[in-house]
Amino acid sequence: MTTTTALILLALALAIIAGLGAYAFTLWREVRRRQAFREDELRRAHENCLENLEMVASALVQEQVEVTEGAWRCKVLLEILDPGLIERPDFRVFGEVYARTSHLHTHSARHALSPRDRMREDRERLAVEDELRQPVLQAAQAVLVFRRHWPDSLH
Repeated sequence: MTTTTALILLALALAIIAGLGAYAFTLWREVRRRQAFREDELRRAHENCLENLEMVASALVQEQVEVTEGAWRCKVLLEILDPGLIERPDFRVFGEVYARTSHLHTHSARHALSPRDRMREDRERLAVEDELRQPVLQAAQAVLVFRRHWPDSLH
């Protein structure tokens, strides 16, 4: 191999390496951009969820919403933030209300029930609400405290 051929191959190898390095740098920047976008999306989703959670908890505390509906909504919003939150002692009652009322019909399925079945389900729901009203209202108050201390309250 002549010196000229070796130099041409060396230059070609260096150009390929430089091109691959530039491509790797471009990919690295794209990964960083996507990661920042994902973190921003998560932050905005948490903020939206927290706002909704605060509104529902406030409505519960002021008794502007039925206990069952408010408990279901709080449960779902807490699970969106962190599935482990519903296991906290302060928030467990939301899961209990859900477990005891999730079999009840809602929306169009409720309208399809006979008046007798609807009345039976209403009595069952009201019994759960009467029994768990105070714990749910206390849990709603705990949600408001949780919201005020976010994100430190997450851990």
